Amino acid sequence: MRPRPIIAITTGEPAGIGPEISLRAAWALRHEIRPVLIGDAAYLAMLAGEIDPDISLMGISQQALRNNLAGTPSTNSVIPASGDERLTVIDCPLDAHVVPGQLDARNGRAVLTTLDVALESVAGGWCEGMVTAPLQKSTINDAGVAFTGHTEYLAQKSNTAQVVMMLACEASATLPQALRVALATTHLPLKDVAAAIQFEPLLATLKIIHHDLRVHFGIPKPRILLTGLNPHAGENGYLGCEEIDVISPVIAAAKAIGIDAEGPFPADTLFQQKYLAQADCVLAMYHDQGLPVLKYASFGHGVNITLGLPLIRTSVDHGTALDVARNGVGIADDSSMRVALRTAAQMVLHRAGAVAR
Repeated sequence: MRPRPIIAITTGEPAGIGPEISLRAAWALRHEIRPVLIGDAAYLAMLAGEIDPDISLMGISQQALRNNLAGTPSTNSVIPASGDERLTVIDCPLDAHVVPGQLDARNGRAVLTTLDVALESVAGGWCEGMVTAPLQKSTINDAGVAFTGHTEYLAQKSNTAQVVMMLACEASATLPQALRVALATTHLPLKDVAAAIQFEPLLATLKIIHHDLRVHFGIPKPRILLTGLNPHAGENGYLGCEEIDVISPVIAAAKAIGIDAEGPFPADTLFQQKYLAQADCVLAMYHDQGLPVLKYASFGHGVNITLGLPLIRTSVDHGTALDVARNGVGIADDSSMRVALRTAAQMVLHRAGAVAR
């Protein structure tokens, strides 16, 4: 029987709900996965005592792991076994005392270190994937480090030319079927989106989605539906020509290389069961075109997945929730973190199966 997937969990902004939801979700799922928390061990131990006295942690220094790694190719022997009754924590000490709900730039670099350690843990074979709790971009920037977000940072650090943001959710009372929404552009001002919809990047995005749905999700022949950019998908050029000039040619090129892509569809009518029932992913042209539908249906229970990286990375679908953290322990909902952990573990298993085939 295959060992449980070993998943690194960065605990995010310490003043937000990241540490709490990381601890709670890791503890709840410790029999399904082997969670490895990355954060300040002392702070996490204190917080664990407030959440549940039964939660036990085993701290290990970064240097100890690196010493173990020398000449040790097996993940199970690099990360010391903590058993099901303890959670392993790779210690990344903070530089300032944590006040829940109150940001402190002095901790910005320590938060960034958790990402570096997670990347190192996956690249070095200590862990098989990573899940990130929400962090506060402003804290890292206020610490003197230019930082635009998890996705961009992980792409840069892994020398990945292009990545794709995809959010996913399971079926619910609001949504009759599971839904995946990927984005052709991410955090761009709306005035810059049209210029960013270009043939080569859009085709590359489709290739990444097609590849990762096959390898990491076990979907043999993914079907991808594309929205148009303009109202009514441009209405034959009367409301814009991006559909004619770029999106339709990209779909034709994708089909020519075996990608099942359809569209462009008007975004205001695409998100209906009659279209989505046979779709594995919707590719929306910009952030607020595709994500409001998904977040309306599943906010707090969805998962953010970065496609195209040489590693598995998922995250929660929400932010640091400083206001929730300020009000004390036990209020934060860890549902999205649980989904992120389970999704990362499933992706590890699908990838292992694809490699075996």
